Amino acid sequence: MSGQGWAGDSTPPHPSAPRPQKPSSLVRPYAVTGGRTAPRMKFAMEALVSSVTSEYQDISLLSPEYQAIIQLTRNVRSVAEISALLRQPLGVVRVLIADMASEGLIRVHQPALDAGKPDLNLLERVLSGLRRL
Repeated sequence: MSGQGWAGDSTPPHPSAPRPQKPSSLVRPYAVTGGRTAPRMKFAMEALVSSVTSEYQDISLLSPEYQAIIQLTRNVRSVAEISALLRQPLGVVRVLIADMASEGLIRVHQPALDAGKPDLNLLERVLSGLRRL
């Protein structure tokens, strides 16, 4: 089995051979949320999240996902940003954030949407930008 990279084989693998990929997460995203796909509370992906715990509070008893979110939200971040930084699907992160908010570990700051009406100034700026393209 020369050139296959088996243990005990002294020859390196062929340059065109596929390189081993980084090990994937041992826990699948749906397992982290207990199979739930809908968060307990509704919030936008641009909603801002901040940690309620202090820097000196022991968070070692929490799950690794909770610990990571708490560390990230020591600075205010959006739900979408947390999802991207954790490299987890947005739906999974929404479920985790909703659970953490209900437990009082983080605070979710919803954007003011004026009863669902779009911001006219923002729409005009977007339209102007599209016209410049």
